[in-house]
Amino acid sequence: MKVLIAGAGIGGLSLALALHQRGIDVRVFESVRELAPLGVGINLLPHATAELAALGALDELAPLGVRTAELCYFNRHGQRIWREPRGLDAGYPTPQLSVHRGALQLALLALVRRRLGDDAVRTGWHLEAFSTDDSRSVRARFAERDTGRSSDERGEILIGADGIHSAVRRHFHPDEGAPRWNGNVLWRATSRARPFLTGRSMVMVGSRLRKFVAYPISEPADDGLCVVNWIAELHRERGETPAREDWNRPGALADFLPAFADWRFDWLDVPALIRRAVDVFEFPMVDRDPLSCWTRGRVTLLGDAAHPMYPIGSNGASQAILDARALADALAEERDADAALARYEAQRRPATAQVVLSNRRHGPECVLDLAEERAPGGFARVEDVFAPGELAEIAARYKRVAGFSPGAP
Repeated sequence: MKVLIAGAGIGGLSLALALHQRGIDVRVFESVRELAPLGVGINLLPHATAELAALGALDELAPLGVRTAELCYFNRHGQRIWREPRGLDAGYPTPQLSVHRGALQLALLALVRRRLGDDAVRTGWHLEAFSTDDSRSVRARFAERDTGRSSDERGEILIGADGIHSAVRRHFHPDEGAPRWNGNVLWRATSRARPFLTGRSMVMVGSRLRKFVAYPISEPADDGLCVVNWIAELHRERGETPAREDWNRPGALADFLPAFADWRFDWLDVPALIRRAVDVFEFPMVDRDPLSCWTRGRVTLLGDAAHPMYPIGSNGASQAILDARALADALAEERDADAALARYEAQRRPATAQVVLSNRRHGPECVLDLAEERAPGGFARVEDVFAPGELAEIAARYKRVAGFSPGAP
């Protein structure tokens, strides 16, 4: 069996490693000519790092980031609403990993090339068209970005792992339109700063209308500074989704810094952290509606192409890695490729749809909105704001939805 993958993101590269581990021939095509360490920080949850460990990749990847110790929610006054241990500190066998997305992608790419060969990933080739010639093969035409020349590739299966603007998904659903925007704008960046709280803490502050997220993605250097990933989020009046070319554009501090100018807490100076950033990027908070079908013939979707979701709960990259394991297992264990694709979709499509919809309800971050609604001026005791066990149940419920409850298989 030969599998063609469109997209060398975290999901596509994880799938390539998983297929190779199971003895399945695979080739990856990526439209970008030279992959660079772009982007900012992401989190991988323990069920995703467990899959990387099963691939023999975690020991190489974990040193790239920070093993997150705790997740804390604070109101806009800097008062702690909820704290819970994370990863190894919560008793999981593998860590929650906070890491620079670009560094993780490049490390996965190097690992794929080392294990599968340099020609396993062809960069600069964009998926242009595909067709199912018969019930047992797919023909995909890729165009080289630099020259425009095309190359026809044949395989038993084609995987669209090509992101939120997926060409494969658009072929299946040409009238779907642009991603859905919820009216919030994100400004994302990294800053070199001194560690805060435990030094391995992830914090979320404020509420849906005005929120700040921060966590370290490197250990402190000799000067005592580490790289802190942060996200500033503000609500705008909802209109049409900003044009794709306006995504990930350089952001201006004047557009959002005033909203956080007085967020100086004894454990973190938010405006000072923002001012330390070298580059700030702006983009809308978007997702897409869950699909009723991912697969047509021998072609299916994976990762953001299948289930783009709001960046809530640290689930985007994690769910793509879970997709990769489920698909690789199905292809290795089912005698028929069509049955394998059906099994993969039956397992992953409903599960990821729940995460997408939960994130629209703000997932575990709803505690921020509840605190703002119930105690807008702050509180003396958080126990006066939330019923006994309420915060723990919100956290546990999201873990069940996202598939990383303690003790889950």
